[in-house]
Amino acid sequence: MANRITKIIPNTLTCCNLVSGCIATTFALAGASEKAFLFIVIGAIFDFFDGMSARLLGVSSPIGKELDSLADDVTFGVAPASMVFALLYTIEYPSALEFARPIMPYFAYIIAAFSALRLAKFNLDERQATSFIGLPTPANALFWASLITGTSLAEVGSSALIIVLALIVLCSYTLIAEIPMFALKFKQWKWKGNEIKYIFLITCIPLLLIFRLGGFAIIIAWYVVLSIITNSKKK
Repeated sequence: MANRITKIIPNTLTCCNLVSGCIATTFALAGASEKAFLFIVIGAIFDFFDGMSARLLGVSSPIGKELDSLADDVTFGVAPASMVFALLYTIEYPSALEFARPIMPYFAYIIAAFSALRLAKFNLDERQATSFIGLPTPANALFWASLITGTSLAEVGSSALIIVLALIVLCSYTLIAEIPMFALKFKQWKWKGNEIKYIFLITCIPLLLIFRLGGFAIIIAWYVVLSIITNSKKK
């Protein structure tokens, strides 16, 4: 009986991640961006512990892996895409593009499609055991949730539309790009060998204190830039 319960713990946590993503999507479409942000974060917490529990309990399974990708695409793909969808309905459009308002918001779901591609690629790519190639989907979701919730993007004016569309294209590309990105996994706690990780974590603190919720978007952008700089130095 105990062994049977142990086996279902990771998948139960994964399903909690999936439910959190569904709730986040509902709030996003209702325009409640802060609540959507909250449930994306809750989903990320469940996502962290489902993999950890599977490894600790020794009950990893092919079903768990597939379920995890499905849950991640909902929480870190569909939910943030829905936040962008709602934003594209409310921001100011240039007068020449006002006719496209009923159609343009659907471009947001390109994020969900590329998140699914990213997850499929990750499942098959053996190079990503200790680091990432391309932006992880939770980081991309956090970027969008922070940008929409913690900044005044809607007050930028008609240029906001161009900014959002450009970011959709850029982030979608970054998800599947062959860009090595460091993971915050520590095999040992010494400075040597972990310099980039410690620099990143130290710089995150003032960014969050200054920009608060909006700071997460800056942190994700900094993470990508730092990864590119680190990779170029290695070459």
